[in-house]
Amino acid sequence: MASTEENLKSAFAGESQANRKYLAFAKKADKEGFSQTARLFRAAAEAETVHALNHLNALKAVKSTEDNLHDAIKGETHEFMEMYPGMIKTAEKEKKQDAFISFFRANKVEEIHSNLYKKALDSVKSGKDLEKKEIYVCQTCGNTVENEAPDVCPICGAKKDTFKKID
Repeated sequence: MASTEENLKSAFAGESQANRKYLAFAKKADKEGFSQTARLFRAAAEAETVHALNHLNALKAVKSTEDNLHDAIKGETHEFMEMYPGMIKTAEKEKKQDAFISFFRANKVEEIHSNLYKKALDSVKSGKDLEKKEIYVCQTCGNTVENEAPDVCPICGAKKDTFKKID
């Protein structure tokens, strides 16, 4: 029988995935002209976020910003050093081009995230926040950049207008 901690981790993962899936469903419903159905998907996604955060809080997984940065660096580094390389090889071997591209792009971006978090950790350790800069995310591959979006994404080739400014 699973422990309560294992159940909380599993429930957090499931609720988090449901949130993202329902947001994708909402975008599709909007594109197909079903605005109220899209609204329902967004409402359910928001509820799943509430559930996920409640599970995360019950796990006592949100700590100090310094601790959270250490955790984020560990997770991002695991993804680009260990998780995605194997997935890339498998997708390539199985000739699953869509999966290969998805894994390859994510792998590149996770390394960028790790480096950005390391920079933030250095600032937090010195008692300061990061210098204020604009942050943009490519809506095609997730590339995350500071200051301004590039004319062309170096990871996926998307144009500047596909980058979303993060508030």
